[in-house]
Amino acid sequence: MDHAGLPGTDAYDLPASALRFADGAEYRVEIPSVEGPACLDAVLEAARELEVPVTRVSQGTGVGLMTDAELDRMAATAATAGIEVSLFARPCAGWDTSAMARSSAGSVLAPTTRGQDQLAAVVDEIVRAAEHGIRSVLIADIGVLDVFRRLRAAGDLPADMQAKTSVMLPASNAATARVLEDLGANTINVPTDLTLPQLAAIRAAVDVPLDVYVEAPDNVGGFVRHYEIARIVEVAAPVHVKFGLRNAPDVYPAGTHLEATTVALSRERVRRARLGLDLLARHRPSSVGSRPGATGLAIPTIP
Repeated sequence: MDHAGLPGTDAYDLPASALRFADGAEYRVEIPSVEGPACLDAVLEAARELEVPVTRVSQGTGVGLMTDAELDRMAATAATAGIEVSLFARPCAGWDTSAMARSSAGSVLAPTTRGQDQLAAVVDEIVRAAEHGIRSVLIADIGVLDVFRRLRAAGDLPADMQAKTSVMLPASNAATARVLEDLGANTINVPTDLTLPQLAAIRAAVDVPLDVYVEAPDNVGGFVRHYEIARIVEVAAPVHVKFGLRNAPDVYPAGTHLEATTVALSRERVRRARLGLDLLARHRPSSVGSRPGATGLAIPTIP
C-alpha cells in the first residue's frame, strides 16, 4: 500500500512518534461524559485536589438538551479554567424513531444522522454551540463532519471552531483515519480496543491528535488499559488520554434527574486520571503533558 501513502502492516516495531501538540506536549488529559455545569465544577474541584492537569472535557448528551443558561455557564467556567469543552452534536438515529437502529444487525446506524431533517437539526446544534462560545463539537457522522468543514471554511462557523470525531465514528485503520483528517477532523477518537501496533500505524498516516480511551465505558468495551499509558503516549503522540469509567451506568441522555450520579462519576474519572498519570510518571518520567491554557486548546469564549 506504499503507493497509497499508507503503512503496509500494523507497526509492530512500535516507532516513537515525533509529533507533538502545539505547545510541545506529547499528551493531554481528557475527562469524558462531563454532562453539564455541575459535572464540570466537580471535575475542576477534583482536578485541583488531586493535581490532575485536565485540559479537555467532553459530553455525550448533546447541545440540544442543555439550556442557554447551562451552555453559557459551562462556557464561562471552562474559559476561566483554560480548558476545552467538546459538546456532542446530536440528534442521532438511535434516539429517533429508527427501527433499524434498534435491531441486532442494524445498531451500526444508531450514531448516524438519519435524514436531512435530522442533519439540519444537528447543524443547528453546532451553530447554537458556537453562538454560546463553545469552540469544539463532537461529531459521529461522516456527512456532518463534511458539512462542518464546509461551514467553517465559508465563515459560517468561527475559524477556531474544532471538530472532534466520536468513538462511534470508528477510525479502526489508517486509511479511515486519514479520510476523517481530510474531512476536517481536528482530533480523532479511535476505537477503544486498538492494539499498540494498530495505533502506531494510524499515527503514521495522520498528523492530528488521537483520542484514546485508557479506560473505556462498558458499552464500548470496558477496557482498563492504565498500564499501557506510557507506551500509548510514546507511539500515538500527540494524544488525548481519555479516562472513561468501567462499571458505571450509561447515563445518556443525562439531566438534572441524574445529576448526583453524573457528578459522582465525573469525580471518579478524575481520580482514575490521577492513578493513570502516576503510572505514566513511574514508567515514562520523561513524558511531557499540557497544562490548562495550552496553545491549540478549543477554549470557549465567554458569550
